[in-house]
Amino acid sequence: MPRHNNLLLSHQLCFALYTATNSVVRAYRRRLADVGLTYTQYLVLLALWERDGVALKSLAERLSLDSASLTPVIKRLEKMGLLRRDRSSTDERRISIVLTAQGQSLQDEVAAIQHAVECQTGLSEEAFLTLRGSLEQLTRTMNDNDDEEATARVVGAS
Repeated sequence: MPRHNNLLLSHQLCFALYTATNSVVRAYRRRLADVGLTYTQYLVLLALWERDGVALKSLAERLSLDSASLTPVIKRLEKMGLLRRDRSSTDERRISIVLTAQGQSLQDEVAAIQHAVECQTGLSEEAFLTLRGSLEQLTRTMNDNDDEEATARVVGAS
C-alpha cells in the first residue's frame, strides 16, 4: 500500500485520461481499418478537410506532432492516393499538403465512423461537448504552465 493516497492509481488523472483515450482510439481503429486508415492518418485527413493546402510545419503544429513523425504518415497517405505534396515554386523547402479528389471523397465514410464512435461513448450531446471543452481547457492550461515554467527556468539561469 502506498504511503500517500495521491499515489493510488485510482486517484490519477493521467491514468483516467490514458485509459479513456485508449478506449476511444481502439473504437476508431476498428472502424477506420474498414476504410484502410490508421488513427493518425484519420487525424491528418480531419485537419486537411478543415484547411487544405497547408504547409507541413503548420499541419504538424495543428496535430501537436513534430514534422519528423508526421512525414512518414504523409508519405503513406500520398502513396494511397489521398493527398499530394506540392513544393513551392519560389521556395523548394516549403511543402504544401493538398488533398486529392480521392482524399476528399472519403469524408462521408469517415463522418459515419466518427458518428458511430461518438454514439458508442454513450454521452449525451451536452456531456460530450462539456467533456471535450474541459479537455481542451486542460490542454491549454498545461501548455501555458509548461511555457511559464520554461521561461522561469531560462530567467532563473541568467
